[in-house]
Amino acid sequence: MHIGLVGLGKMGGNMRTRLRHAGVEVTGFDRNPEVSDAASLQAMVEALPAPRTVWIMVPHGAPTTSTVDELAGLLSADDLVIEGGNSRFSDDVVNAATLSAKGINYLDCGVSGGVWGLENGYGLMVGGDAAMVERAMPIFDALRPEGPRDEGFVHAGAVGAGHYAKMVHNGIEYGLMQAYAEGYELLAAKDIVTDVHGCFKAWTRGTVVRSWLLDLLVKALAEDPELVAIKGYVDDSGEGRWTVEEGIANSVPMPVITAALFSRFSSRQDDSPAMKAVAALRNQFGGHAVTAATSEH
Repeated sequence: MHIGLVGLGKMGGNMRTRLRHAGVEVTGFDRNPEVSDAASLQAMVEALPAPRTVWIMVPHGAPTTSTVDELAGLLSADDLVIEGGNSRFSDDVVNAATLSAKGINYLDCGVSGGVWGLENGYGLMVGGDAAMVERAMPIFDALRPEGPRDEGFVHAGAVGAGHYAKMVHNGIEYGLMQAYAEGYELLAAKDIVTDVHGCFKAWTRGTVVRSWLLDLLVKALAEDPELVAIKGYVDDSGEGRWTVEEGIANSVPMPVITAALFSRFSSRQDDSPAMKAVAALRNQFGGHAVTAATSEH
């Protein structure tokens, strides 16, 4: 199989490598010529066999919209576009309509795995037509973790369902990280606890709170036990906000996820030990940038 991949940053570049290791031929395009396989989006499209498949992996919003619009003018009927970035699910309906007018198919795919996906595989949540999902299955199988397909991949439903599932996934992630972070702050505040890192490490086997996020927090604390190198400032990608908005729209109470989102807003006002832990976790699993602590800290 031979596909095009637009966007070769932290995620897209690793995905290209994983696909190639699995025997999928990839022609990638990026605005950075040092990592791009093709000189232009048009050149990338021209290198692909028909019916073409193009995976988009660029920032959500205007960059994705402009890429879809450009592909609509380059691709042909029965080609397939897979949007694998962090688009809002409502944008998928617009993207699908833009391409459908030219007879081009569309799938949305929520992707989880961050910078570790190259080695571990990516959790995939897909929305769109079942026939197109089946056509693209060799791509999904190459990207997902080893093991049973349904433990790393789901055809979640119609167009938009993949990104909706990923949005909810990220909302849950907000809540989980906040709970670990608040536990970290309480342990660090208590004078009788002398090994905070050891407490978290002891929870990584045999306890009900063990998880990959816990493993990553243990790793972060091993590297910087008091998180002195990180300022407690935590950004948000937008998906936590969208999750809360959907909770309101569907009358679903979401006190934990909402509180976790608001705590991130609070982090931008003071330097909080809990927010240092959340910032460290985001850096560990996703390579998200952290704000370095100033010399006063």
